[in-house]
Amino acid sequence: MSVTPEQASLVYQQADCLYNQEQVEAAIDAMAVSIAKRLIDKNPLVICVMTGALIPMGHLLTRLDFPLQIDYIHATRYGANTSGSELEWITNPHKSLTGRVVLIVDDILDEGETLAAIMDFCHKQGAEAVYSAVLVEKMHERKSGIKADFVGLQIEDRYVFGYGMDYKGFLRNVAGIYAVKE
Repeated sequence: MSVTPEQASLVYQQADCLYNQEQVEAAIDAMAVSIAKRLIDKNPLVICVMTGALIPMGHLLTRLDFPLQIDYIHATRYGANTSGSELEWITNPHKSLTGRVVLIVDDILDEGETLAAIMDFCHKQGAEAVYSAVLVEKMHERKSGIKADFVGLQIEDRYVFGYGMDYKGFLRNVAGIYAVKE
């Protein structure tokens, strides 16, 4: 169900702030340090999972002070919906993954189905190693068994938006992580 900008604005006004901009930026700083320790000499191909990871990846890349290349993949289970469905493959990476160390950057690890499918795709394309980084990990028991290598923040099991994550197509640009009021 689509919403109007006015409805999205009301959701934002009523939402609970889980992490403010300063806290999110500190988490991205910590992720960058961990990623650099592991990948600084690997010439990684950093792949953004569109569209949600666009903002966290942009912030993360400016903190990774070593040679790397970037690309993107667009696969989604959500679209503008608030619950996941069948995985839709929209765009594959443009660079060859053969023999590369790949870092997948996504906005959120919820059940893990999208991230698992993307990591599997990278392995099948010949990646030497595949790592994953997520800005937010939801804490619940529905995960498909996948764990991210680098996690910025952990949250309770609520519908969240901000820093790339959306509410029905809106609010990706919000500087903080907010949960929709239940």
